[in-house]
Amino acid sequence: MQTVKSITQLKDSLKELRSDGSKIGLVPTMGALHAGHLALIREGLSKCDHIVASIFVNPTQFGENEDLDAYPRQLEEDIAILLSEGVSLLWAPPVHEMYPASFGTTISVNRYSSDFCGIHRPGHFDGVATIVCKLFNQVEPDIAFFGEKDFQQLVVIRSMARDLNLSRPTADKILGVPTVREEDGLAMSSRNRYLSREDRNSASILPKAMRLAVEKIENRGCPSEALEELRNSLLHGGFTSVDYIALADSNSLERIDSSPVPPSRLLVAAHIGGTRLIDNMKVELKE
Repeated sequence: MQTVKSITQLKDSLKELRSDGSKIGLVPTMGALHAGHLALIREGLSKCDHIVASIFVNPTQFGENEDLDAYPRQLEEDIAILLSEGVSLLWAPPVHEMYPASFGTTISVNRYSSDFCGIHRPGHFDGVATIVCKLFNQVEPDIAFFGEKDFQQLVVIRSMARDLNLSRPTADKILGVPTVREEDGLAMSSRNRYLSREDRNSASILPKAMRLAVEKIENRGCPSEALEELRNSLLHGGFTSVDYIALADSNSLERIDSSPVPPSRLLVAAHIGGTRLIDNMKVELKE
């Protein structure tokens, strides 16, 4: 596996990988790799000849009082993991390579970023869309792979690709990979390591309570009642606050308040200790 840190090196290495017509997949990450990232890589290798992974802790998607400085960084350990997984190329640029002093462009995907995390993390999705667009233009992958755990992010990125007529990759080649979970159901996240032992034990109520809400909605129970029960379960189970609990259309991300519901997602963001956790689950009505 090659590790490159400049655009020039990246382009030279990609030219070599493509010399025989190979299909290139991109797995963008911020490092601190876990089994969720490995699922993306393995899905990529099942569909592409080579996987390019990126590791870049993107400062423009962190707001004030967020965890940019504390965000876990473990490049040497991540390199060993990528090497063992068969990744062909690691793109690990420094900040000045991605954002030179002259940089002054931002991409906003307003339609899909105005609610949910967009409210509670102002500017976050502008930073995400901008850096992902740069990564797409730098790597020009045939397919890109993202985790469904960040479901709103996935919708934002696909919309950005459609609206800007991107061709490498096209929106339909931006693939979501199902969320990988711990044994107790908690969605894997690099931020889980922030949790104290007590908070980590309490956090397991999140997926359990979400599944109960999904089951009630799928069996044509009242969505608003299911969401309120979920909120109460979290606040009585150790979570200190809830940013949002919502049922949203899987395609439009518009909130759904009544039955019957179209194919949708239950979206949650809540705080436990000093850690903000997000999760989502698919909701499909029973026949």
